[in-house]
Parts: sequence; C-alpha cells; structure tokens
Amino acid sequence: MSMPAGQPGANALRLEYPQSLAVYDDYAAAQKTVDFLSDNEFPVQHLMIVGTDLKRVERITGRLTTGRVALGGLLSGLWLGLFVGLIFSFFVDEDVLAMIVSTILLGAVFGVVWALLGYALTRGQRDFSSVTQVVATRYEVLVEHKVAGQARELLTTLPGALPNPFE
Repeated sequence: MSMPAGQPGANALRLEYPQSLAVYDDYAAAQKTVDFLSDNEFPVQHLMIVGTDLKRVERITGRLTTGRVALGGLLSGLWLGLFVGLIFSFFVDEDVLAMIVSTILLGAVFGVVWALLGYALTRGQRDFSSVTQVVATRYEVLVEHKVAGQARELLTTLPGALPNPFE
C-alpha cells in the first residue's frame, strides 16, 4: 500500500529513477552487496533490495484429528482463561485463587468447544495443519540513477558480487 505524499515516510520506499545494480538468487548475497558498498563509504540510502518473483510455500506439519484439534483448543483456552483470571484478580478482594482456577476451567471448556465447532464446519476439507510463508525467488538491488555508476564501479572490486550474465 503506498502512502500519500506529504506524510512522514511517504518516500521511504522510493528511489529517484531506480536502475538495477544486480540480481541475486538469495537475500544474503544482496545484503552482502549492500554491506560491501556501505563499508566503502557509498551512500547506501540510494539503494533498495527488492524481492521479486514471489511464491507461497506451505509446509505441511501434520494430520489434523479430532483429538489434536481438541487438545489445541484446550491449550489455547487454558491460556485465555488464565489471562482473563489474572485481569479479573485486579478487581476483586475475595478468593482470588478460586476465581483464577474457575476462569481457567471455563476458558478450557470454551477453547475445546470452539475448536471442535470450527473443525466440524470444515467437513474434512482441510484435515492437515501447516505453516505458510511468502518468499522471493530473486532479489534485485536497485540504485538511484545519479549514483549508479559509482555503485557499479565499487562493486567490480568485490569478487563474485555481480552474477555472470552468461551462466
């Protein structure tokens, strides 16, 4: 989402007439290039690393069963109940321990019921758990046009900094 002009930080992610300095297969190589330029007194505020060719990677972590869903709901409900109980404990003078234990138990019941209800509503269409991440497959270092020549000249002194275009 771009920011309207005139707001603080509106131009933080923009370069004036950017040019491609180099393209890398991993972020570490792009970061090494920027770090090298920084170490050589290059004005790095004229650079930007842009991840391109985005892809979504989903790693399947296990099979979902009713038992696993119920256990997950129980644990999250316990935490919620403990949190609510601790908050309530600031406002009561009577048996604080009994109140905390009761909110933990209510939270556990709520968590199990809520998790099982959500699982039942999927009707078996997603019976697995996973973690998802969006990753870039290429990283491009961009430089403002007015310092592009200086950056390219400095980069020639870093062995392996620029990928071989003929590979």
